[in-house]
Amino acid sequence: MRHRVRGFKLGRHTNHRKAMWRNMAVSLLTHGQITTTIPKAKSVVPFVEKLITAAKKGDLANRRRVIKMIGDQIMVKSENDPAIERNQYGEIVKGPKVVKTLFDEIAPKYADRTGGYTRIIKLAKHRIGDGSSLCVLQLVGDEDMSAPQVSGQYSRRRDKANKRMEFAAAKRKGGTEGATAVAEPEAEEKAEAPVEEAAAEETTSEEATETKADDAEEKKSE
Repeated sequence: MRHRVRGFKLGRHTNHRKAMWRNMAVSLLTHGQITTTIPKAKSVVPFVEKLITAAKKGDLANRRRVIKMIGDQIMVKSENDPAIERNQYGEIVKGPKVVKTLFDEIAPKYADRTGGYTRIIKLAKHRIGDGSSLCVLQLVGDEDMSAPQVSGQYSRRRDKANKRMEFAAAKRKGGTEGATAVAEPEAEEKAEAPVEEAAAEETTSEEATETKADDAEEKKSE
């Protein structure tokens, strides 16, 4: 029994779990959102909340505390980020620091909030390997910049609804004209169908008479 045991174990020992939280927090502060499993997202939320709360105070003690928790890493948003400087071997030597961005840009946005700096959005898909449910963990306030890109199965319900709306709008605009305009093509198609059938019957009858005449001529010649 797990009496008086708080938090998520996640099948990892303490150092491994803290390293995972540190990496996830740095990625979240760098990109504004990350995609992960629901248990991992719920476990890292308190860790990120404490970082932002400490950064809101802005003093030297809390800055050192944040550096102790996540380190003073360089933010790498993409491989071709112009703010990143690399040496001749491709190693990163200079760039914006995560802690500085947290204290100067991210924390001031939440000056009027007492908590709840993150949001978990569940996705309607699962991880291929083990089928775990996935979610998007994002910072509150970055909806326009880093909205979750959720993809699912294509549905024709929206197309059908749009067609109904277009038909209703045409009917309101033109009165009976809109309805007749839609009905006329159907009537033309129905009228064309018997004509085509009659033409096909005539061609078949002509072919039949021609074959009979040919057979009669061959018998006479014999």
